[in-house]
Amino acid sequence: MPPTILRASDRVATTTEWLTSSHSFSFGDHYDPANTHHGVLMVHNEDVIAPGQGFDTHPHAETEIVTWVLSGSVVHQDSEGNSGVIHPGLAQRMSAGTGILHSERNDDLEAGDEPVHLVQMWITPDEHGLDPTYDQRDISADLTPGTVVPVASGDPAHDSAIRIHNAGATLYAVRLNAGQSAAVPPGRFTHLFVAAGSVAVDGESLHASDALRATDFGGSLITAHSDSEVLIWAMSKRLGE
Repeated sequence: MPPTILRASDRVATTTEWLTSSHSFSFGDHYDPANTHHGVLMVHNEDVIAPGQGFDTHPHAETEIVTWVLSGSVVHQDSEGNSGVIHPGLAQRMSAGTGILHSERNDDLEAGDEPVHLVQMWITPDEHGLDPTYDQRDISADLTPGTVVPVASGDPAHDSAIRIHNAGATLYAVRLNAGQSAAVPPGRFTHLFVAAGSVAVDGESLHASDALRATDFGGSLITAHSDSEVLIWAMSKRLGE
């Protein structure tokens, strides 16, 4: 089955006075029964949050939430006493487990007048009923152009990545200078998202905020037309397996 391309312009968006959130899958009031997940990836939102604004305290349960900031910074606080300022190059994971409350805000003290631009992704855990946990890790030094870097993973082989409770799922990030190439990691289910720049994959041009979904995919080259950043989920199973 050939890969499916989802263009940025085709995504449904939620827009308020302080938020623009573009959804790769059904989310909130936007429900499409034919577009609810890929593999075990249930949510892939690209958010732009105005200065001094954000998501007030709200609940989550039984979800692995990974946040990757593209520009600006976001302040996290939760009911387990965790807090942190998340910025580009710093990976964040919150395992909601049996239940947690948290808030995410563009803090003026950190971001000045700059909006926060981030990607937030939700994965189903392998096991339910776990305690909620939180982790963040600065991997900026690993993001050498041309290197495919594990950001979050349940695979013990990726010990440098933040741990998630899904053994068959790994999020990779790769930054490429114009003209550089890198291979897509293999996966039964692959979700590739162009966070910045413009690239080609198997002859298909993808621009910022475009996504590619595929099955039994890997080894194809990503070649950058311009300086770019790409996020890739490689997953070994789908929901319900």
